Amino acid sequence: MAKLTGKVALVTGGNSGMGLATARLFAAEGAQVVITGRRQEALDQAAKTVGPSVLAVQGDVSKLADLDRLFATIKNKYGHLDVVFANAGHGAVVPLGQVTEDQFDSEFGTNVKGLFFTVQTALPLLRNGSSIILNASIAATKGLEGFSVYSATKAAVRSFARTWTTDLKERKIRVNSISPGPIDTPIFGKTGMSQEQVDGFKQAITGQVPLGRMGSSEEIAKTALFLASDDSSYITGVDLAVDGGMAQV
Repeated sequence: MAKLTGKVALVTGGNSGMGLATARLFAAEGAQVVITGRRQEALDQAAKTVGPSVLAVQGDVSKLADLDRLFATIKNKYGHLDVVFANAGHGAVVPLGQVTEDQFDSEFGTNVKGLFFTVQTALPLLRNGSSIILNASIAATKGLEGFSVYSATKAAVRSFARTWTTDLKERKIRVNSISPGPIDTPIFGKTGMSQEQVDGFKQAITGQVPLGRMGSSEEIAKTALFLASDDSSYITGVDLAVDGGMAQV
């Protein structure tokens, strides 16, 4: 039997990269999958690749009205949730001294506020024994140059996994985080770097990875599937690094 048969799963930021790869895998493993994204065109294209078991709802997780609409739609369609992969997030490479208020507010708005209220608003729909998965980053523990704001947002995400594990223990809801290392996704085109800078960054960071390569979105998806399924039934509160060893040695 497929690992998620009969379950309803939400993947925020499911229109590209790690979110889309996870939505595809969840659907292949039997779940009814809800994906969100800010750009309707990209969301529509993503939904076509996930298949008939997907429900695509356009919205911005940093806007509480959009979250209310999302969960009202899920309630009307399915009545409950079993898995939340709070994946939506973004970041820019900006040295300290050049960070703007808009950048700061945008990253904290999506990565922290959006993630927080995604989970909070989902709680009435989550069945006891559900799984919540938060997308963090090894940037939370590594002092990567130019990532001060992004790293701080991901440190908050890691903290949420700990505190929510205790907050939700009576409902047996498991909360875990995934900390990707360098993953080759479209997000590199949204960091504010030129293509030359992106290529140089990829080359430099790959040299810091013991496995000698960048990871793939599919490798994150497989990790999310593990945490979403009964295979991880006795795992909660952990941060699972998927980084080729970069932050581990």
